[in-house]
Amino acid sequence: MLEVSHVTKSFGRLGQPVLDDFSLTAAAGEFVTLIGPSGCGKTTLLRIVAGLLPATSGTVAVAGKPSVGPSRDKAVVFQHFNLFPWRTTLANAAYGLEIQGLPRKEREERAMRWLRMLNLERYAGHYPGEISGGMRQRVGIARALAIEPMLLLMDEPFGALDALTREHLQGELQRIAETTSLTILFVTHSIDEAVYMSDRIIVMGTQPGRIMREFVIDLRRPRYDYNFRAEPQYAQIRAKIWSLLERELVKSADDPRPLAAGAAEAAPPPDETGP
Repeated sequence: MLEVSHVTKSFGRLGQPVLDDFSLTAAAGEFVTLIGPSGCGKTTLLRIVAGLLPATSGTVAVAGKPSVGPSRDKAVVFQHFNLFPWRTTLANAAYGLEIQGLPRKEREERAMRWLRMLNLERYAGHYPGEISGGMRQRVGIARALAIEPMLLLMDEPFGALDALTREHLQGELQRIAETTSLTILFVTHSIDEAVYMSDRIIVMGTQPGRIMREFVIDLRRPRYDYNFRAEPQYAQIRAKIWSLLERELVKSADDPRPLAAGAAEAAPPPDETGP
């Protein structure tokens, strides 16, 4: 479903590469997570895949077709809600369908179906300022899913939420993934979230951004039905990922070179990547 082949990205004519010879594939229905220190190029890669940012070199294909710009095959959920404050929950969820030119009745029916799945039906007539942050993020997810993409790109979608809301939405996203054939490329700073959500985890290094190691997560699903953290495999994978990230963090702290322009990303919360 997704093929990223030898992608390199630099900012400026003499800029240090943010991504260097980055290759990645994801099968239909697979949940793949990118995790790495701030500045390793996770968000940059996601934007390249989305067609919002051109690669310096290399190619991206979705469902076998070159991906060189935004398209109906792809949808993006960002960390911030990006809802229109003057539009209702339903109108925000239907916005992508409106841009596609669907008749009002059809787009509202499709948007309402996703609002219902995300337990937002009763808030369809509310405005963003009248609902909670967790609800606003669910509206953003409904808006992305309403266009029925093949590839869903998610950049720290739960990073701005409180811990309880975050865990609740993680479970809801897993339920959605189980009932669709969506391929999901997910960016996070949280090792716990990565293990909980993913089929595969790609651990990235910095300066330049690159793949250090890949982990296949074969903990049984659905993971919201049992205490997956009590599984021995969880502790082993988490320890290995943290060891890789810790070395990169130490290396970055010792390296006096500044990050390339445009490469900086939000710093991870201290309780999300600790041992």
